[in-house]
Amino acid sequence: MQSTANTPYKAVVIGGSTGSLDVLLPVLSVLKPPLTFSLVVVVHRKNTPNSPLATLLSVKTTLPVREVDDKDVMKPGCVYLAPADYHLLVEHDGTFSLDDSEKINFSRPAIDVTFESAADVYGAGVVGILLSGANADGTRGLKAIKQAGGITVAQQPATAQVAYMPQQAIDNAAVDRVLDVPELIQFINQLNEANQAL
Repeated sequence: MQSTANTPYKAVVIGGSTGSLDVLLPVLSVLKPPLTFSLVVVVHRKNTPNSPLATLLSVKTTLPVREVDDKDVMKPGCVYLAPADYHLLVEHDGTFSLDDSEKINFSRPAIDVTFESAADVYGAGVVGILLSGANADGTRGLKAIKQAGGITVAQQPATAQVAYMPQQAIDNAAVDRVLDVPELIQFINQLNEANQAL
């Protein structure tokens, strides 16, 4: 499995809303380090002081997990979490930027913003994964990834706590794969193995 010949996967971007933690936690708990790409997570959540989400994710994985600060350098092998109330963008110089402009799909961070910027920077080297959620955020971003030559994945709606988000992607973004949780774990590990083989 290769993005293009001799072109490694640079980033796996995962988006979700209601019910997505039910997938993220088991996925992170069994991913095989070291990861050869960056794992970027965008989850709709409320802006509350001392959000426990980064800590919760850290407990489930041996991979380093950090909530992104503006201008952080994106490195392989790390799990990056979009902070609450900021859009998260991937920049061409290999850094992240944060943006507090208006909400998109009633959401900030918006999954579309991160997916589209990752597609613009990494093209065929990006993989977009959309999980459980209650609105259409992420569909437009998956379209951008698909158009850039990357791989697009949606959670199997029948396994999602809220099927609307992945179903919208399946209906409108021509996703490459529809996976349940065990298949998603296997898929991400296979991406890592493909990178290691290059």
